[in-house]
Amino acid sequence: MPAQLTPAVALPPRAPLASAWGTHAHPDELLRALDGGKARIPVRPAGDPAWHSVAGTSLTALQHQAARERGTAWPQPLVSQYARYFRDGNRTAYEDLVAARQQRLTRAVVMALTATDRGEAELWLDEVVDGAYLLCEQSSWCWAAHDDVFRRSGEVVPDQGQPFLDLGAGEVAAQLAWLDHVLGAGLDNRAPGLRRRLREETHRRVIRPFLERLDWHWLGLDGDVHNWNPWIHSNLIAAALFLVDDPRLRARVLARCIEGLDRFLASIPPDGAIDEGFAYWWNGAGRALEGLALLEEATAGVLGAGLPVIRELVAFPHRMHIGGTWFLNVADGPARAAVALPWDMLHRWAVRLGDGDAAQHAASMIAGAPDAAAGLGRVLHSLFLGSAAPEPQRDGQGTVPPVPFTYLPSVQIMVARETSGSTRGLLLAAKGGHNGEHHNHRDVGSVVVAVDGTPLLVDAGQPTYTARTFGPDRYEIRAMQSNWHNVPAPLGMEQGTGSQFAAEVLEQPTAERPGLQLALGAAYGMQPHQWVRTSTLDRATGRITIADRWDLPAGPHGAVSHRTAPHGAASDVDITFLAAGTVRVGPEGTADIHPAGIPGADSGCAAATARGAALQWKPGSAVVLVDEWHLEDPLLSAVWGPKLTRLRFRVPTPSGTAGAFTLTVEATP
Repeated sequence: MPAQLTPAVALPPRAPLASAWGTHAHPDELLRALDGGKARIPVRPAGDPAWHSVAGTSLTALQHQAARERGTAWPQPLVSQYARYFRDGNRTAYEDLVAARQQRLTRAVVMALTATDRGEAELWLDEVVDGAYLLCEQSSWCWAAHDDVFRRSGEVVPDQGQPFLDLGAGEVAAQLAWLDHVLGAGLDNRAPGLRRRLREETHRRVIRPFLERLDWHWLGLDGDVHNWNPWIHSNLIAAALFLVDDPRLRARVLARCIEGLDRFLASIPPDGAIDEGFAYWWNGAGRALEGLALLEEATAGVLGAGLPVIRELVAFPHRMHIGGTWFLNVADGPARAAVALPWDMLHRWAVRLGDGDAAQHAASMIAGAPDAAAGLGRVLHSLFLGSAAPEPQRDGQGTVPPVPFTYLPSVQIMVARETSGSTRGLLLAAKGGHNGEHHNHRDVGSVVVAVDGTPLLVDAGQPTYTARTFGPDRYEIRAMQSNWHNVPAPLGMEQGTGSQFAAEVLEQPTAERPGLQLALGAAYGMQPHQWVRTSTLDRATGRITIADRWDLPAGPHGAVSHRTAPHGAASDVDITFLAAGTVRVGPEGTADIHPAGIPGADSGCAAATARGAALQWKPGSAVVLVDEWHLEDPLLSAVWGPKLTRLRFRVPTPSGTAGAFTLTVEATP
């Protein structure tokens, strides 16, 4: 006897989709609007003449890899690798094999779609059949790091009777949905019965758990809405459209997805800021945009997303651009853009919304053929629809003119450039915020400084995820600690964790006066004004100034860990700056940072002539301690090279006294 499906859940008080769409989002209305919806999806099935025009040089790398793989053994994730997460915290041993299997399947789908020879197309269909069936046989679509099996039972083997609906399960469901959409007729001819199996597995592992349970944390019913919400809901939209044949059930699933996306969109501040930063924008806001586009296409525009917050979301990646592939990174985000980002999707949205700057920027970032790591749905859209983008207008450095100034008050982030419309010169990014943000690092008050589009005072970003990453020992990881961000350590203190450990904006920046003044004391459990930091870019002089002043308490304030920094003395102040590249501490009161050693940093000019950053401070005002961080983590070293260097400016400050320290930064000649 099937379990009773739960009713729809309540919408948030501020529900932009419900306000815009009204009763059209109700299951009964959706049932009518979705009639014939599959035929309206612009990515067409195999046999459409447009697929034959896709084959060409842009697919060369994908074709070569697919040809090397065909006929070899498929990646085989094993239960011992699944169990490693629960034993020793390693999650990549399993997840890397899962990703390799799905990426191989994505390449096989593309080859089957674009093959011009019938016999060759049938061979690739066999490859697709094998990959899809392997996914059906895979014991769990959930990633081990997300499964609740150990918490429930103490077991480390996936429980097929209680499948966990996570990011991994959503990704598999969407992949099977898209391959069914584009290759369904071929699958019927090549492997009758496979499509029925795809539907059965998706219903058992994804559709029923989604409708039967309301305790999924990513639904956001407790008010905490994060990037899992749109990521999973957008994949469920694809699964419902292509793998749920019962029209009424399909409408119910999509109505629930709309409710979920509404909670996410209601959580977005009016300025469109994402507290998880640029990297997570793509698997949060970007996923929401993809889901909304699918709903609009399937309903012939009945569900059309004309929402003000969407315009601000679309502008966010452009606003966070530093130069080249560098973007301002906060929280668990790398400073370099991944190669598998669907810039064509963002371009289409920007064009639709009339944001010419964001459209130009997105078009400039599109780099040839899509990467299978992006996922099948994104790859199909990139190949079939592309961007229809004109050649972007570029500045003298070959870059689409960047945003000269941005301030997002909801997250207290400022990005300001020395040269309007160019990456040439200095860039200052300053961040306030709080330490209860999603994927939080203890970075309240941090700054990033770039020269000619390359960051030199940096945020290390995201290391490889393990069990510690999201557990009680998260802040034992160096990359997450305030001691390794560009922030102070008053009396050796580490910042606290939680939204109460926050900055207070004392002076907001403007485009004409790009300076952000923050009271940081609360981030350390003190009174806010006991530490004030002012970060300013002076375009007239070509100088960045980071000025700290403090009036410290006479004794410990117990709300926060007072563990001293390594080699630190609790009676001193350390002001930390993390540098990428090559660092040289010169005569008293000077140091310089050169981009040599940062991967690709000198690609636009000879290494000897690339400009760096010159640091200055009042001679005798601090002792400079230099710590090298040798990067063994492959995610960090791929971004920064073999090392990062921490400069700690130590200012003797007896407890209960005031002090000040100012660092200036200029571009080297």
